[in-house]
Amino acid sequence: MSVTGRALRERYDVVVIGGGAAGLSAAVTLGRALRAVVVIDAGAPRNAPAQGVHGFLSREGMSPHALLASGRSEAESYGATIIGAEATTARRTAEGFEVVLADGRQVVGRRLLLTTGLVDGLPAIPGLSEQWGAGVVHCPYCHGYEIRGQRIGVLGTNPLSVHQALLFRQWSEDITLFLNDAVAPTEEEWDKLAARSVRVVEGAVTSVDAADGVLNGVTVTGGSSFDLHALAVGTKMEARAGLFESLGLTTQEHPSGMASFLEPGPMGTTAVPGLYVAGNVSNIAAQVIVAAAEGTSAGMMINAHLIEEETAWAVDGWLGPFSAQMEAKVSERVLGARRHGLDDSAAGAPAPVETQG
Repeated sequence: MSVTGRALRERYDVVVIGGGAAGLSAAVTLGRALRAVVVIDAGAPRNAPAQGVHGFLSREGMSPHALLASGRSEAESYGATIIGAEATTARRTAEGFEVVLADGRQVVGRRLLLTTGLVDGLPAIPGLSEQWGAGVVHCPYCHGYEIRGQRIGVLGTNPLSVHQALLFRQWSEDITLFLNDAVAPTEEEWDKLAARSVRVVEGAVTSVDAADGVLNGVTVTGGSSFDLHALAVGTKMEARAGLFESLGLTTQEHPSGMASFLEPGPMGTTAVPGLYVAGNVSNIAAQVIVAAAEGTSAGMMINAHLIEEETAWAVDGWLGPFSAQMEAKVSERVLGARRHGLDDSAAGAPAPVETQG
């Protein structure tokens, strides 16, 4: 059930921070495992500007907002609680983890799953941010088909921009790489660009241009303009890491230099016991369907670990100092047959012999 501005239950089996595809998929998996799970979602999905989700089997072209609404409904149908709020701090407690929300409410869970995603850092070029998710794209597998055969520019932001230009060449024969004073191709890369007929323009891009809200080109230093239908940009991706440091996790720089992320272990485990990750926060290349799968996987691992913990508790109760077995042994030693409220004769002892005086 959705919760807005009212009291929460005191404890959950699992607290999930982040209500995107990864977090909601984990909530569905955990709810189906009969776990008490709460999802805290600040309502700022990375793909919000996109017109549709692509590469997600059976959900092709679906609005990101519609996909999340459907996911929330599914999670709630299995008993998950969805909270529309921002998680500001998190710390370890004897019960597991305590999460404090921006409005001061607190949530405690035995396990904590972080699916907080990434933030895309865009170059500070006039007109670029206004076109993000529309005329300005980043992933050929997410957007390439929709702009196939069109005039596509690639904005140089880092050494991988050459690779990005060669990737988009699969979807169009009309590709222009703008070096943007940020990319210096190697001799081998120049040969590849020439062999694939990718035009290269030197100089910094000074504006991303549009007419009636539709991208139509870019302008470079000196005033030269180039007509385009779409512009691909390699963003600087940063993990949403506000809660990590207090929990003992630190982000790492991705080998590509394009992102910071959290290094995951098998099925979303981390170096911090009881703390798990899934989705773009730990996998910068994860499309929506992959993030959802990682959430499901993490949910399965969390449930397995909870079962191990509960089984250990059960064994301690069965064999421990206050177990039924131990109580029976103590009763037998102290009370003998009387431990069941019977006297010796009722327990089968010989009756006393009467004597006549």
